[in-house]
Amino acid sequence: MGKRTRIVLYALSLVTTLAMVTLIIFSRGRQQEKPTEDAMAQTDVVSTEEQIQTPEDHTDTTEGQKNLNNGTGQEETNETETRATEETESEPGQADDTTGDGSTTLIFAGDVLFANAFKSSYDAGGIQKVIDPQLLQELQDADIFMVNNEFPFSNRGEPMEDKQFTFCCDPKYVKALNEMGVDIVSLANNHTLDYGRDALSDTFTTLDGAGILYAGAGETKERAYELQVIEKNGKKFGFLAASRVVPESNWKVEERTPGMLTAYDDTKLVQLIKEARSECDFLSVYIHWGVEYDAYPQDYQTKIATDCFTAGADLILGAHTHCLQGISYISGKPVFYSLGNFVFGQSIDKTVAVKVQVSSDGTVSYGLLPVYAAGGTTKLMDTNSASTLYQYMTQISDGVTIGADGKIN
Repeated sequence: MGKRTRIVLYALSLVTTLAMVTLIIFSRGRQQEKPTEDAMAQTDVVSTEEQIQTPEDHTDTTEGQKNLNNGTGQEETNETETRATEETESEPGQADDTTGDGSTTLIFAGDVLFANAFKSSYDAGGIQKVIDPQLLQELQDADIFMVNNEFPFSNRGEPMEDKQFTFCCDPKYVKALNEMGVDIVSLANNHTLDYGRDALSDTFTTLDGAGILYAGAGETKERAYELQVIEKNGKKFGFLAASRVVPESNWKVEERTPGMLTAYDDTKLVQLIKEARSECDFLSVYIHWGVEYDAYPQDYQTKIATDCFTAGADLILGAHTHCLQGISYISGKPVFYSLGNFVFGQSIDKTVAVKVQVSSDGTVSYGLLPVYAAGGTTKLMDTNSASTLYQYMTQISDGVTIGADGKIN
């Protein structure tokens, strides 16, 4: 091998050796740099923890982070859960007790008829065209609202022959009762069977579907006689209904024939009242009776009322006359002989709704909501008109006075 060749090989060997040494040194430098970056990252975390600590917090950094994750944060979660639980648990009480003092408000109104005039108003402007917003709010705020449903809900049947006035309404309009805040209706009246028993059955189905209770009628005797109970604020409020006015005797409910509870002979009604006393704390009885457009009750109305109170009723309300009748106390309890028309698709110069307050200790007070209807809309009266109405009601009542605030004394 020549000298030149050896020199070249030696030079190549040196270059190779230097290259390998350089590569080794560079690799070691890279390995040392990586732990340094991890250490800096750890230092940043510690620094962040130290910034979170307050002067009052003397725990070490690790313990401080633990408290943040499992202490304060968990306490906030528990507090939120507790508030949510408390709100959830309080909702039933809030729903039942709108006054906040354990008292219950009941409102009773007279005849409600959804005929053509009603449909025109409702289709044009909804429920606020039928019931003025101020009055509507009063009705909706009540714990329990009851009316006399003076018609069947159905698209079936034919009008009763030889009957001057027959009423029926498409079931889709039942939503208006919901919007009014109606909880229960009486179906014991002289129009419930205007379109036959199929239409009456449709009425039961429609009201059931709308979640509205009905009293005084049914597919069977058992259902027509059944006490309807609504529980509010720890008290059970019971409702019965009957009619002393029917066009034909066969409107009376039979064992398997739909119809209503009648009260020409009030024996059955009296029996039901006696049985109901153990089932509720406050019992209201709604009766269809009287002579149309006569402001004074018939003797038989007074007799039936006396029988009902003797049996255990707490309150009696009437309808059918299409006008107001007076108020009387029998055995210390009130009978409102007729509440007149409430929603009837026509002008109403004066009528009332009865507002009942039952306190938590069982004390009961009564008042009147002064009402009239014009242009298809039922409204609250102004102060002057209300004063005139109260004077009129005092005049036609027996031993009763109505104060300027509508309270009954």
